[in-house]
Amino acid sequence: MIEKLLIANRGEIALRILRACRELGIKTVAVHSEADRELKHVLLADETVCIGPAQSAGSYLNIPAIISAAEVTDTVAIHPGYGFLSENADFAERVERSGFIFVGPRAETIRLMGDKVSAIRAMQEAGVPCVPGSDGPLDDDKKRTLRLAREIGYPVIIKASGGGGGRGMRVVHSEATLLNAIALTRAEASAAFGNPMVYMEKYLENPRHVEFQLLADTQGNAIHLGERDCSMQRRHQKVVEEAPAPGITAEQRARIGERCAEACRRIGYRGAGTFEFLYENGEFYFIEMNTRVQVEHPVTEMITGVDIVKEQILIASGEPLRYHQEDIQIRGHAIECRLNAEHPDTFIPSPGRIEEFHAPGGPGIRMETHIYSGYYVPPYYDSMIGKLIAHGEDRPAALARMSNALRETVIEGIHTNLPLQRRILTDAAFRAGGMNIHYLEKKLGL
Repeated sequence: MIEKLLIANRGEIALRILRACRELGIKTVAVHSEADRELKHVLLADETVCIGPAQSAGSYLNIPAIISAAEVTDTVAIHPGYGFLSENADFAERVERSGFIFVGPRAETIRLMGDKVSAIRAMQEAGVPCVPGSDGPLDDDKKRTLRLAREIGYPVIIKASGGGGGRGMRVVHSEATLLNAIALTRAEASAAFGNPMVYMEKYLENPRHVEFQLLADTQGNAIHLGERDCSMQRRHQKVVEEAPAPGITAEQRARIGERCAEACRRIGYRGAGTFEFLYENGEFYFIEMNTRVQVEHPVTEMITGVDIVKEQILIASGEPLRYHQEDIQIRGHAIECRLNAEHPDTFIPSPGRIEEFHAPGGPGIRMETHIYSGYYVPPYYDSMIGKLIAHGEDRPAALARMSNALRETVIEGIHTNLPLQRRILTDAAFRAGGMNIHYLEKKLGL
């Protein structure tokens, strides 16, 4: 078992990792920036190390500083959480070359899945359904490109191979604009990601975002924990997530989940991972794999009873999976609302002092947050300050509990998106379930 673990992150996920370590009897090291001395997990950790200034480039993205902190504290393992360096293959490689355990996949796996072209090829080989497309990067043969687009059928989407987070994508509705769109996307991809490679896919006009949670150990075992619906999005950022996804049958869950598990076995995956799909007209289309724990992992934990973060650490310790696929049973329904320090209408970030904070309670309610009364939300990082999760015996019960919890939650001193989340929970279409990824933006007039 790992004896000491360094948490290379901040905020609520850092606190979540610390709690898992406490349950496993693992000592913790909290690294932090100069702006984060008062973070809850920093105050609770066994040891703390300041690794740089407030700006993340000099602290949470500073690989030498993190490695040095691990060395001086005699750390055994490093957990990257999500965001920052969590999907940075160079960081994973540096961690393990320095003699530490990286709580996550191997560097080569992160590189494989970080390149969208190689990821799609790996998924196709494993039988995972993919979006019809160019099946590889676009070259300079304009006639071939135009022919491919006609075969796929308009609209198509041009994507940067090294892109992510909604960047490096351009939708094309006609042949007249295709070649120019490819040139523009290549230029943007080169500037943003250092990789000009682009590929083409069929653009699905009314899809849902459905993703599958996977766990895989170092002994070749892999299981899925069912799916989540993350279709309530704004500018490619998730706002509300739920599990299981409304309208997905047990047969679909078993079929796609097993294909994802087989893909993990084929590529030698290690740890927790998420397969993201677009879902339209009863069909799944793979878009990417996230090689880390997800923000929305609690909804899966609530319906399966599996502690995903704890399993990550046990897998990193070399332990075999403690579950077989037949052990995983879906119980009830769970919904997560992301809480952000931002204006609910303009979405402008709202850093500042939290004057009063009251967390909701009651059966089936879970609050994941690092904030407290008197805590100062710094302006340097992502605006998410917490996640509110509600679980019930079915979706209507989970909706009712979430509505109550949102009404009970008090965060004073800064603007938050609580009013927006309350509006979403009362929206008739959302309550019916199964809305596509464009619904929220259209509702907000974005």
